[in-house]
Amino acid sequence: MMGIKQIWIFVLVLSLISCDKDKRLAADSSGDINEISIIIDDVLWNGEVGDSLRKKLAAPVEGLTQEEPLFTLNQYNEKVFDGGLTRGRNIIVIEKDDKGDYTFKRNRYCSPQNIFTLKGKTNEQLLEIISMHTNEIIRAIRETEIDENQERNVELGLLSDTLFKSQYGISINVPSTYNYAVKNKSFVWLKKDMPSGNTNIMIYRVPICTIEKNKTIVNNIIKMRDSIGNKYIHGQEPGTFMSTEEAYSPYIFTTSFNNKMAFETRGNWEMMNDMSGPFLNYTIRDNKKNNYLIIEGFIYSPSSPKRDLIIELESIIKSVKFL
Repeated sequence: MMGIKQIWIFVLVLSLISCDKDKRLAADSSGDINEISIIIDDVLWNGEVGDSLRKKLAAPVEGLTQEEPLFTLNQYNEKVFDGGLTRGRNIIVIEKDDKGDYTFKRNRYCSPQNIFTLKGKTNEQLLEIISMHTNEIIRAIRETEIDENQERNVELGLLSDTLFKSQYGISINVPSTYNYAVKNKSFVWLKKDMPSGNTNIMIYRVPICTIEKNKTIVNNIIKMRDSIGNKYIHGQEPGTFMSTEEAYSPYIFTTSFNNKMAFETRGNWEMMNDMSGPFLNYTIRDNKKNNYLIIEGFIYSPSSPKRDLIIELESIIKSVKFL
């Protein structure tokens, strides 16, 4: 039997091993937002398997008039992965194997981290497995990128949410890089200036009938947006204001937002054919207050890509909690 001294030494060793493991798991992952490292043989990457991955994972982002890929794909061979890519936040491993298989592991080498492994005996089997699991992969990566953006926002520092709590009954994590452009009892407009333009967030409430009148949801949301633009978002030329671009039909989805029914609308805004950009609108039914809460992000940045800016706005909006 072990003596007391030996038992304490054994416990101490276990504690040190556990602490070392926790430190390894606590290491921060690396990589740009919306970036995926794909570990795959060069022959597979340059053939139909690679084509399938690019078609699904680098498809154009919905809601942007200028074509931008859903994710940035970086291909590496297995030797490079063994040599130091284990800190990547999103990793997809494609392998030829005698047995078809798909696995998904979180935080294996660092945190946050997604590692997807897809194995197949033939190209045909690999293509089938990729087709079966692509939507799950996209959903998991998007959730991780939203969370990563939210963590970065907190690290930057946040605006006080006292106004949002008192006026709208919500908390929301808005980075302190945003300033109030308009602030009154019925409408809030927050704006962040950048060298290439600006990103913006609007918050307001409307009666239920504004959205559900005659059950024409899409038209009602467009009319609502345009009326808000006419009232608050004006151009330098007299009579110009932000409106929904008619030539570009918005995408609208019914979704859930913090267990509340909501409409998600993605489209393009314009200002008398002079200025334009993408917008992301969440129209959230608040049965407790018997109205809709509207939270919208929009971008003016004509000379730069907008995919990651949209994700930034989405991460801010999805930080909302109802009090």
